[in-house]
Amino acid sequence: MIGNIEILGLGAGDINQLSLGVYRKLKKSNQPIYVRTLDHPVISTLKEEGASFISFDEVYEQHDSFERVYHAIVQTLTKEAKKKNTIIYAVPGHPMLAEKTVQLLLESAEVEVSITGGQSYLDPLFTALQIDPIDGFQFIDATAFSRSQIDYRNHLIFCQVYDSFIASEVKLALLEDLPPEHLVTIVEAVGSEEEKIQTIQLVELDQGVKLSNLTSVYVAPIEEEKVNHQFFRLRDVIATLRAPSGCPWDKKQTHHSLRKYLLEEAYELIDAINEEDDDATIEELGDVLLQVMLHSQIGEDLGYFTIDDVIASITNKMIRRHPHVFGNVKVTGEADVIQNWKDIKAKEKDSKALKSLLDRVPQSASPLIKAEALQKEAAKIGFDWSTPEPIWDKIYEEIKEYQEAVEKTNALEMEKEFGDILFAIVNIARYYKVNANLALEQTNQKFIRRFQYIEQKIAEKGKLMEDQTLEALDQLWNESKTKKD
Repeated sequence: MIGNIEILGLGAGDINQLSLGVYRKLKKSNQPIYVRTLDHPVISTLKEEGASFISFDEVYEQHDSFERVYHAIVQTLTKEAKKKNTIIYAVPGHPMLAEKTVQLLLESAEVEVSITGGQSYLDPLFTALQIDPIDGFQFIDATAFSRSQIDYRNHLIFCQVYDSFIASEVKLALLEDLPPEHLVTIVEAVGSEEEKIQTIQLVELDQGVKLSNLTSVYVAPIEEEKVNHQFFRLRDVIATLRAPSGCPWDKKQTHHSLRKYLLEEAYELIDAINEEDDDATIEELGDVLLQVMLHSQIGEDLGYFTIDDVIASITNKMIRRHPHVFGNVKVTGEADVIQNWKDIKAKEKDSKALKSLLDRVPQSASPLIKAEALQKEAAKIGFDWSTPEPIWDKIYEEIKEYQEAVEKTNALEMEKEFGDILFAIVNIARYYKVNANLALEQTNQKFIRRFQYIEQKIAEKGKLMEDQTLEALDQLWNESKTKKD
């Protein structure tokens, strides 16, 4: 059996703003009227005139989230509608504005819903605040929002700021972007005789301010320069730099001209991470992001792609490659995650019809990294040694061939054979699960530390490096080796 629920809007203000039709329905009802809350001036007046109400105020105390409250209200309303055939449910304002219970009822297949009247409180709110929503307006449910939703370029209205707990949540979210002394406006019972508007500092939002079912918080649009940490600002700045009246250097850059800068910034980021310098890491991450934004803006200027395409691509990839998070795949640990990643990646690459397994290796990778990647791809189909002995034999073989090339003073052959030595050494490192690139970098850093030790000691003596004999330098080198690397 399907029940019927007639939903009536109580309007934004007092009884004088209630439409005559809704007033008559409420007055003539021969059974109690269900209301989400008794905290509304119209209900107070109607109770004095003899109307009877059943509220869900106590339901708020029985649950730890608003979502559960709303579902509990809908469950009770559905049950009563089926039992009594037709019931009246009255809500503050307009039923279609910020009323989650109404939306849930409309989605239900167990009840038929009709909606009547109710003035939205937005009109008196705009009037009270003297703002025009055409300039940009965002209406946010204070009981269920995330900071990422907030766009400070708009007029912001947080509705349903029922109590200090919700006010605190709003305050903490805003404090992530705004200073404590930033001014916000509290709007209470707008459109009624009890209407009250006060402007306070953000930090005071949950401190000694009267809050109720009729409370909203208004935040005026913020000057863009004050929210430089938000993504839209970076995008706008880069677009401005590339615009006709922008920076001459930025305007002439191309994907090709920027390649070297991406590599430089990536290496500088790695340096900051290795040095565990948080401030430097922040700066270098920003420099890497700058390269991403410049390439994206160039793509947009040429009409090929935008930063939105870049973000959508990586977002879709992360969702696709994490079916254990965003799907129904079960994993037991990190090993399963890595294997799933590899399997999904392989399918993605196969769908691109690669001509060779080695096409998966980036051609622009550094030679050392590329060598390891090539060997790994070949190993996937079994083209690999299963024991280290033949790899060592190969290393000695390549060294011998290099020596022969040296004896012949053949520069081209020397270069080729030395490359073979390096390739074989990468292979033995890979067998023992040593990253050849990182291993070499450790040695580079060790050399830097030891050489700088020599420089320091010579400088302390007031001498010059170029005036030292090899024996003196070697002695200091050996001395540096006794120091902790």
